[in-house]
Amino acid sequence: MIKKLLIGLSVSIALLFGTVSTFAADGFGVGVALSGAKIEASGTETEGGETNSGEADNFLPIGSVFAEYTKGLFTIGIDYIPFDADISDATKTRTDTELSVTGTDAHTSTSRTQKAQAEITDHTTAYIEIGSTAYVKAGLVQVTVNTQESLGTGSAYGNIDLDGTLLGVGLKGDWGDNLFYKLEGTYTDYDTLNLTSTQARTGVSTNNKIKADLDVTQIKLGLGMRF
Repeated sequence: MIKKLLIGLSVSIALLFGTVSTFAADGFGVGVALSGAKIEASGTETEGGETNSGEADNFLPIGSVFAEYTKGLFTIGIDYIPFDADISDATKTRTDTELSVTGTDAHTSTSRTQKAQAEITDHTTAYIEIGSTAYVKAGLVQVTVNTQESLGTGSAYGNIDLDGTLLGVGLKGDWGDNLFYKLEGTYTDYDTLNLTSTQARTGVSTNNKIKADLDVTQIKLGLGMRF
């Protein structure tokens, strides 16, 4: 629903380009922004011949800094988030119990607690905006996903860099002589995450594999200064 709303707003704003007032003068600008971000992830874990699926989400405020250059209807810029963000609003915990056979043919059981969490960090977006007061926005995103698991097997998944594509719409305007504001909604679709564990569980010949999709929807308010 949110993605459909952003697409509809994009079309509407594009039709308004000829009627809205022109924003600001050409030149460089720097600023800060505060977003309300909805992080959503879904994926699967394959262990041997067994595959389990799951979902995680989180909603949180995120701050960022940006720098950009405007010439006519075109703005190019870069946005950086200097903070980390958890993908899930809570650590996922599971206890597994394994049965094994000893040399005396008596069954013994082993319980292992598995804890999983992940965070995104070093989130950087290179973007272009087209429009004056109302604009459409597109960007290329790079982010690092840090896995923070604590597995009873002693295995780990490590970290990975992901690329993504950002689309959005927004409004901007002057605030005093040298300041300007921006209000925008964006949707970011990241490449599929693929991870392989460092070691397999006892009795399983292949290492675990994780495959996940990550999306982020943001409503952002920014305040900048022109030079």
